[in-house]
Amino acid sequence: MNKVKLSTPEELVEALNKYPNHFIFRGQADAAWGLTSSLERLLEGRWSEDTFDIKKFEDFSLKRFFSKSHLYADHASAPESKFERLSLMQHFGTPTRLIDFTESPYFALYFALENYSPSAGRDFALYALDYSAIMERSIEKIRELDNQFKEDRISLDDKKDEVFDEIVDRFSFDLIWISEPRRMNKRLDLQAGTFLTSINRKATIEQAIANPIYGDAKVTKYIIDSSLYATAYALLRNANITSKSVYGDLAGLGHAVKMELQAYAQ
Repeated sequence: MNKVKLSTPEELVEALNKYPNHFIFRGQADAAWGLTSSLERLLEGRWSEDTFDIKKFEDFSLKRFFSKSHLYADHASAPESKFERLSLMQHFGTPTRLIDFTESPYFALYFALENYSPSAGRDFALYALDYSAIMERSIEKIRELDNQFKEDRISLDDKKDEVFDEIVDRFSFDLIWISEPRRMNKRLDLQAGTFLTSINRKATIEQAIANPIYGDAKVTKYIIDSSLYATAYALLRNANITSKSVYGDLAGLGHAVKMELQAYAQ
């Protein structure tokens, strides 16, 4: 993973605008954090244990969440696939092995600032991944390992849930998978969102990305100097990217007011 420090407004603007359409992005409020899923963070320290079985934790969460979700749900219908169920759990804050990315570097920058504390003076981060290159390598490797797998990038578009449930979820290939369920929720759509995960449950996200087959796929972590907080916030405001547009609901309005107060208090 290539690491680049951004220290001036010009460097930040250049980084946000340099990428073509086949990249995805993630923002984080603290540059010291690794690229980890919420489930990895919850179970940190146990991931490398020989007897550790992450599937048991995931199955427990799925059963617990969906045994009661109908009591609180206001969505039109129940999820139809495991991938959609995991996506819904991620949406409502249940730890999963999925990690959120977006097609927009500006949305990613927003998420870096959403929980950022200017008073802490910490650098924040923006990840940029070559989605096309990573998925091409993953598909090629799965075809090599499973002669029944005939999919390509185009055919996958109509089979996102089936391939996740039948291939990604069943096997332990040391590979990265990037996709979103066929039926998306409103927030995921508004945020141009997608999910990244390690196919091998025993491998962390960063271990999977370090697989040599992704050696020519561009993966960059931008470490953004804390002094650029005000610049970053102004860039987002000028592009009309606020909590209101990101969430599209009353909670988003509340977040927007909070972030505005925080910015003007500096």
